[in-house]
Amino acid sequence: MIQLDATFAALADPTRRAILARLTEGPASIAELTKPFDVSQQAISKHVAVLDRAGLVRKRREGRISRCELDAAPLESAADWIAHYKSFWAAKLDRLETYLNTQAENQDGEAS
Repeated sequence: MIQLDATFAALADPTRRAILARLTEGPASIAELTKPFDVSQQAISKHVAVLDRAGLVRKRREGRISRCELDAAPLESAADWIAHYKSFWAAKLDRLETYLNTQAENQDGEAS
């Protein structure tokens, strides 16, 4: 559950989600990740550190440059957690639909 908490905490920030989206295209340096944002490399480095602690990003050094790449494995646990609640709500909505259809049929029967 701690991993799931870290994943959702990391995903809570739109900048971090945008970094992850960029990393789906392939590895990138901190400088490359900074380009689309109006923030410093230090700020992006802090975001990457959060993603790294959550296990969503792996960093490796290439000389003086840190290259980051996506590790989507923790997202599977988050997707499984969400899927559980998706099926929960789907069942609730199915029961509501059945109830509403029954009510409509009852009203149609009374109108005849």
